[in-house]
Amino acid sequence: MLLRPGDLLVFNDTRVIKARFFGTKETGGQVEVLLERILDATHAIAQIRASKSPKPGTRLRLANAFEVAVTGRAGANDEFFALESVDRSSFWDLAERFGQLPLPPYIEHPPEGADETRYQTVYARAPGAVAAPTAGLHFDEAMLDTLRAQGVSTVFLTLHVGAGTYQPVRVDKIVEHKMHSEHFEISPATTNAIASTRAAGGRVIAVGTTSLRALESAGKHDGTVKAGASETDIFITPGYRFKVVDRLITNFHLPKSTLLMLVSAFAGYANIRAAYAHAVAERYRFFSYGDAMLLEKSDAV
Repeated sequence: MLLRPGDLLVFNDTRVIKARFFGTKETGGQVEVLLERILDATHAIAQIRASKSPKPGTRLRLANAFEVAVTGRAGANDEFFALESVDRSSFWDLAERFGQLPLPPYIEHPPEGADETRYQTVYARAPGAVAAPTAGLHFDEAMLDTLRAQGVSTVFLTLHVGAGTYQPVRVDKIVEHKMHSEHFEISPATTNAIASTRAAGGRVIAVGTTSLRALESAGKHDGTVKAGASETDIFITPGYRFKVVDRLITNFHLPKSTLLMLVSAFAGYANIRAAYAHAVAERYRFFSYGDAMLLEKSDAV
């Protein structure tokens, strides 16, 4: 059996919001806005695609329904823009009413009704992500019930996935790459389950790199995990020593991505090369709706 009684699966229960908007600048130029994070009801940070970057003070009319003001740049490298709702409407409400589901760019059709179900995990609960934690898409309610009946426990944490997670590494020295910060929260019930699993000799299995990043960010050197809410910009590369997670379920990731570096750190570079060679030879599917792998933690790099 790949999983055994006493193992613990840790899922990310974030929910993808309708974070993409199309609109115009005051000059009439076209813009595309992708919310990266809603900071509070009337403030957000976002990626903006336009022929010319909007300057502070620019107003954007989105979905031909409401206006936002660009108040400046945001992010470690000024790659995001700070936005403010002009009429004080809630960004949460605006996203739900006028936004589009931010499907990955390789899915070429506009979001449809079915996408709103397919691009969410069955256990999605806490709205705030702009990309799905895709390893969780492999699980349905029937599978979760079967696993629990076999003695495999399940718990949840929340990490709101930002678009920056999937950005390629564009620097020659990986130490110069800056990860975007993401908000996460881990409940005492989840940290207690992790402690109990470890004490009983079970394995902690992260479902997805987002779950792993949250656990390792909150993890202590003795393998325990601190409960609470925090931010993480952890960048895991080969040589990192994992404190909490014993196994990882994850999709196949793209070359030059931080996620490919993470799985290489976890399972060992040679093992990942072999897994990818097998996947290519057997024509596995990549990307969000692609195939997954179950990785064992290795000390090799």
